[in-house]
Amino acid sequence: MPRDDERAGAAYGFIAYAVWGVFPLYFAALKPAGAWEILSHRILWTLLLCALVLLVRRDLRWARQLWQRPRLGLGVTAAALLIAANWVIYVAAVIGGRTTEAALGYFLNPIVTVALGVLVLRERLRPMQWVAVGIGALAGVYLSVAAGSVPVVALSLAFTFGLYGLVKKKVGASLQAMHSLAAETAVLAPIAIVMLAVLTARGDTTFTTQGAWHTVLLVAAGVATATPLLLFAAAARRVPLVTIGLLQFVTPVLQLLCGVLLLDEHMSRSRWVGFGIVWLALVVLSIDSVRHLPRRSRPDPDPVLP
Repeated sequence: MPRDDERAGAAYGFIAYAVWGVFPLYFAALKPAGAWEILSHRILWTLLLCALVLLVRRDLRWARQLWQRPRLGLGVTAAALLIAANWVIYVAAVIGGRTTEAALGYFLNPIVTVALGVLVLRERLRPMQWVAVGIGALAGVYLSVAAGSVPVVALSLAFTFGLYGLVKKKVGASLQAMHSLAAETAVLAPIAIVMLAVLTARGDTTFTTQGAWHTVLLVAAGVATATPLLLFAAAARRVPLVTIGLLQFVTPVLQLLCGVLLLDEHMSRSRWVGFGIVWLALVVLSIDSVRHLPRRSRPDPDPVLP
């Protein structure tokens, strides 16, 4: 790839991960909306945005694959349910004042992904990967003992997103980024409509009760979801895998900074120690990835969705 193209790709990737990293500020601004209402709006407005783009582009033929290939359709459904679970846990953590624990989940995610590769795909790990997984497990045990409880939010985020990536890998890169997002949100749309209907019947919706700016922010959830996704897809075509691997840490670092510096969340000394152990595992994993990077390797163009 031309050097200027790689620089542009790195910039696209950094912006995408930076946007995901400041999502806590966006979701905190949506209060008093609850996690389920935010999830519903995020699904429906993202689907509407994708549908408009695809209609303008007259790009709908790909949808036939979902009917002609049942395995692909089941894979998309499973992926949709996993990413929805990840989204609602993350939003609930942010609006519940647990952004730092959510950041821990995304720091743990690469380690969980490697572990799933061993347990589900029967992949063989290199020695340094085993060391990284062992250090990550030690961090989980330490944080559980220090806090007196298992870090449920962090582990739930790490495993739902890790399983989401696993499903995408098993299904294969059959769909482009926009197609995949449209298909997954289409699967979730009926659930979102039912959730909004239930919330409305209970009087728990805030779409029209908190002012025009609040309404605009909920509608903008579609743009907020799709924009970093498309930037990441552009980056994935231009830069090596190792660059994407290193850029992904921008997101949890910014999430942690948002939680501690801007959302006034308290970080105990024991939690800082736990984070330090996780970071050590990530350093080991990153060094191993750099050492074994194949020439001309390129990342899977299917993006990740925090």
